[in-house]
Amino acid sequence: MTILARLYALAALVTTPAWADPDPADWQGVLEQARGQTVYWNAWGGATATNAFIRWAGDRVEARNGVRVVHVKLSDTADAVSRVLAERAAGKHSGGAVDLIWINGANFAAMKEAGLLFGPWAEALPNWRLVDVAGKPALRSDFTVPTEGLEAPWAMAQVVFYHDTARLPDPPQSMPALLDWAKGNPGRFTYPQPPDFLGSTFLKQALYELVSDPSLLQGPIEAVDYAEVSAPLWAFLDELTPHLWRQGRAYPQSGPRQIQLMADGEIDLAISFSPGEASTAIANGQLPDTVRTFVLEGGTIGNASFVAIPYNATAKAGAMVLADFLLSPEAQARAQDPDVLGYGTVLAMDKLAQVDRARFAELDMGIATLSPEELGPALPEPHPSWMRQLEADWMARYGLGD
Repeated sequence: MTILARLYALAALVTTPAWADPDPADWQGVLEQARGQTVYWNAWGGATATNAFIRWAGDRVEARNGVRVVHVKLSDTADAVSRVLAERAAGKHSGGAVDLIWINGANFAAMKEAGLLFGPWAEALPNWRLVDVAGKPALRSDFTVPTEGLEAPWAMAQVVFYHDTARLPDPPQSMPALLDWAKGNPGRFTYPQPPDFLGSTFLKQALYELVSDPSLLQGPIEAVDYAEVSAPLWAFLDELTPHLWRQGRAYPQSGPRQIQLMADGEIDLAISFSPGEASTAIANGQLPDTVRTFVLEGGTIGNASFVAIPYNATAKAGAMVLADFLLSPEAQARAQDPDVLGYGTVLAMDKLAQVDRARFAELDMGIATLSPEELGPALPEPHPSWMRQLEADWMARYGLGD
């Protein structure tokens, strides 16, 4: 039984308790309790730039609030979820090892349903008043699941593709066009191996374009004929796979590995969930300055990155202080800087003071970053059940990569 399956089974046996301490409405009390705490932030550790940003945020929070931050580097968010699940099973309802999780999608939905999250707390944070809740619906609905204050956003993302114009000046603009191009240029495209989040996103992006009625993806797979709806995706992948890098017999394990493949001249086209990733890689010397970014004609999936606090976290107050700092204009502007991360901000510019708006206005977004107008509106994430089933089916069909 998978971790998520165990969580959903657990959800049938437990109810969500009301956790009263610390009280996020008493922010001064939160600050006092947080001082001296160590927050173990379980977050993806697969990119040097991300790790550096987390270190920077930790240094700021320690200097200002006396909260020490330890980055527990994950290759899969489910590892942190599994730890919380094991502690619940062992009756460890306080003093847990995980204080904060970088989370979204299926993992959030499962933890919420199983009562494994502290809160609500997110909308009581002082910096929540700056969040663009009207312009960015994904900040209150994670993969169609209402967040209800159980997680706080800290970055916006949207699917883009990047290509080296020196080798591929006119990239394919749709999934059928991608298939035609791959057949004529075998080995020049790949995507990370599911269940890597980015690889699973490629499956969802393809399904969005190939399905007859995309609105079906907003509900659980149990509500539709899954085999019929997903059939065009598998037909597409059956044709595409032999023409992938290494004939689809191996896949990169992560997004950063794709960057290396492009830098080495092995591929000409790659997928990303960060519109500024290519500019960041160019600024860091990882990619040549001939790389550019584009989106598909029908639009691309967008979502938000969140942080959540487990119900049994040791340093709940410190975790809230860190989450609030991540929503600060200082942290948001730094994360959006393509020389740092190139992530989209969750803040509303019209809610910021002039000096804070200037932080964003002064950013050089980089030669490979699309403007918001060029990105266009983001497609909503499908219901979490789609990703779980697509990953399982992909592994059964194609999961032979090393």
